[in-house]
Amino acid sequence: MIYSKGGASRTLKKEVIAADLVVVGGGMSGVCTAITAARQGLRVTLVQDRSVLGGNASSEVRLWILGATSHMGNNNRWSREGGVIDEILVENVYRNPEGNAVILDMILLDKVKQEDNIRLLLNTSVYEVHKAAGDRIKSLSAFCSQNSTQYELMSSLFCDASGDGIVGFLSGAAFRMGAETREEFDEAMAPDTSYGELLGHTLYFYTKDVGKTVSYTAPAFAMDVTKEIPRFKNFNAKEHGCKLWWVEYGGRLDTVHDTEEIKWELWKIIYGVWDYIKNSGQFPEADTLTLEWVGMVPGKRESRRFEGDYILTQKDIVEQRQHPDAIAYGGWSIDLHPADGVFSDRQPCNQWHSKGIFHIPYRCLYSRNIENLFLAGRLISVSHVAFGATRVMATCAYVAQAVAMAAKLCVQQQLLPREIGQTGYMKELQKELQRSGQYIPGFHLSDSSDLVQQAELTSSSNLDFKGFSKEHMLWKPLTIAAAQLIPVTVGTLPIFFLDIEATQTTVLNVELRGSERKGGFTPDRELAKMQIRVKPGFQTVTLDFELELNEDQYIFLTFLQNEHVRLAYTHQRISGLLSVFNGVNKAVSNNGKQVALPGSGVDSFEFWTPQRRPDGHNLAIQLTAGLSVFGVENVRNGIDRPTVRPNAWVAATDDQQPIISIKWKKKQHIRRIEINFDTDLDHAMESVLMTHPETVMPFCVRNYTIEDGNGKIIYTQQGNFQTRNVIELPESCVTDQLIISLEHPSAEVPAAIFAVRCYA
Repeated sequence: MIYSKGGASRTLKKEVIAADLVVVGGGMSGVCTAITAARQGLRVTLVQDRSVLGGNASSEVRLWILGATSHMGNNNRWSREGGVIDEILVENVYRNPEGNAVILDMILLDKVKQEDNIRLLLNTSVYEVHKAAGDRIKSLSAFCSQNSTQYELMSSLFCDASGDGIVGFLSGAAFRMGAETREEFDEAMAPDTSYGELLGHTLYFYTKDVGKTVSYTAPAFAMDVTKEIPRFKNFNAKEHGCKLWWVEYGGRLDTVHDTEEIKWELWKIIYGVWDYIKNSGQFPEADTLTLEWVGMVPGKRESRRFEGDYILTQKDIVEQRQHPDAIAYGGWSIDLHPADGVFSDRQPCNQWHSKGIFHIPYRCLYSRNIENLFLAGRLISVSHVAFGATRVMATCAYVAQAVAMAAKLCVQQQLLPREIGQTGYMKELQKELQRSGQYIPGFHLSDSSDLVQQAELTSSSNLDFKGFSKEHMLWKPLTIAAAQLIPVTVGTLPIFFLDIEATQTTVLNVELRGSERKGGFTPDRELAKMQIRVKPGFQTVTLDFELELNEDQYIFLTFLQNEHVRLAYTHQRISGLLSVFNGVNKAVSNNGKQVALPGSGVDSFEFWTPQRRPDGHNLAIQLTAGLSVFGVENVRNGIDRPTVRPNAWVAATDDQQPIISIKWKKKQHIRRIEINFDTDLDHAMESVLMTHPETVMPFCVRNYTIEDGNGKIIYTQQGNFQTRNVIELPESCVTDQLIISLEHPSAEVPAAIFAVRCYA
């Protein structure tokens, strides 16, 4: 084509896009908001100013996605977040167990592009907000640098998931930046000015062994880290990527407007670190290593936090305060860093854990003064101290899913975000979240539209747990204290037996512990204890605590450290049963016990955490009486993970053809079936750098079929690996019975289901 060189004025191409919800920010929070909303039937515009999705999880930054599981280093059992963020993490492990950040980019793009209701705008930055009368946003102006196009994005609802809060800032939404005083929210952990009020940015780098000598010449701007970094001796040739999270800078600057200056300082450090590793002579093992990748975009921790109708604080987290409008939970430690970052001579972080997961209320998810603005991600309404626990990606994404469900209600009922809590729709929001796989602590799903609630449930078998298999037992030394988590019910505690081996005459100390907080997994309540004198050799110890229990709970059958004893373990794994150890996980400041500083406002307690597979075997305990806690009624009790009970139906291990039968008195018209399987909600599923020992969780049912009352197969699944299976039948199945036939995941793991729901 030939164009005239005439001097007429020209304008950019402009496109107007109307949607039910505009989501600004394509990090994990924006992605999960957009996907959740699109699946609820909303037309969504997702705006991302980068060329990939995922934000800090993307290949541009390469930080692992984490949340309440905290590297499996805290006492939050079965706490991995549900819904879309769970779906993404499970799929990433399936497709990408090596933790390749580029593959995660692809998975996120693929997930978003599969949703017809999402219009994705990459490389597009919002630069202007247009408001209607009052404090309500009418539209946004955005520009894409790649296609030189201006967009006008129109909607009745907007969600700011941009991290720095560009929409909130330009619209005039109330926000905070920096730490509050201790007095404002009575927060003992509020930092003083010497510690600093903001967390800084971090850049990561990756190395690669090329199998031959590689030289390195540092750029002129590289820093001499031996002179300027107090902790330079902590650098080594093995750790890279987000294991160097503590290479942090910028907490004394404006973490929005000074980001480019912060980035240059971090580049100076990174290239100086590599100069030290390659050329100091201290690391001969680095001879064949090359610097494969250095981040171009800093991973941001903190900038603006916007004010909602409620500001979450330290006491909400530590005391695990209950909120009637809870829509999600967090479980990361209160994790604050000195503002001087890598240049500080203080320890690089202060992580203080609570004894369990904590509520996040809906009132934190919308602006208190901009009527149609939702908040998602790290910018939600929290204090600086509470931000230390809510800022991590899996928590941010989990909370963001609630924004999407709230937006659906707003569109359906013609509501503004605040009005959901004022007009009685909160229970509806919580119900819809739970239906989508979002666990809310202390709540259970009550859904009258679920046809399973009116059916007769039977199964071919229910596991009556009397102990683990003794075939191919493992013997492990009791070098650290070990415990078996056991779900027990009201009544007399059974007698336990365990095979042990002693190398000499010794005393084995055994304690039975529970949790002070109902549903918690911190063994801080002593129920009983005994000392058993054992002789050298193999023997079976009998543990009769003669105890009556007045409530359902998990107990910890605890064996204290004794280097002269080995305990018997089993290869068998069962949903809702887990071993834990009083070990150490320094990645999350777990040194076996948290000792609170005087006046810090946090608790002191022991950490009892699981081991990662292929370890993490159960103790091979036996019982005098079976634990009848795995019945088929669990699939409709409205709780889809272990709490005070396993909440799962588990088939007997010798049931060769396990089935669940759902029978109605009259024929039903069934169009949708939902089944929730066990994908090990205790496994952290870090998205990058760390690898995983399997692509499919060992508890997950892979193969099953569903038949109607006439024996006709209406659905077959082969090779399932996901938690939540949603089956949309092409046409209604008219039947008075459904039969779900399952295969055991393996010879060592019986089939299990957390939930079955059916809808017309």
